[in-house]
Amino acid sequence: MKRPIRLATRAIIMDHDRLLLVNAWKNKSDLLCAPGGGAEPHSSLPANLAREVMEETGLTVDVGSVCLINEFHDPDGDFHQVDIYFRCTVTKGQICADWTDPEGIVTQRIWASRADMDRLHIKPDSLAAVAWADGDAISYDPLEPLVR
Repeated sequence: MKRPIRLATRAIIMDHDRLLLVNAWKNKSDLLCAPGGGAEPHSSLPANLAREVMEETGLTVDVGSVCLINEFHDPDGDFHQVDIYFRCTVTKGQICADWTDPEGIVTQRIWASRADMDRLHIKPDSLAAVAWADGDAISYDPLEPLVR
């Protein structure tokens, strides 16, 4: 039996022309992504995202507008996830090296410049263009293969 499509929310958080990134998997890959995670039933997508950002980074955010919908999947398996990216603004807190994610997944938090993005392993492929609001940035990125 195939798993249902998973819905997740992600935060585009910029500070001094840098994007906040977190590790995607603990000790399995060097893949980085925007903070966020799975949506829980009976909670709005912005509320889910604010909770996930707090858990993963210790930051309180104001969740703004949607800027990207990204689907990724495992072409050889049953994993398929839809991520909805929101522009967010930090309202309280700062990144601290000693912050502990209660789920123990996020262990790395970095502020990446646009130049840094070229040398980092990130997903989705459209993340930099969307974060820096390039004129040709897409708003929907369909069925990107899951890569570890």
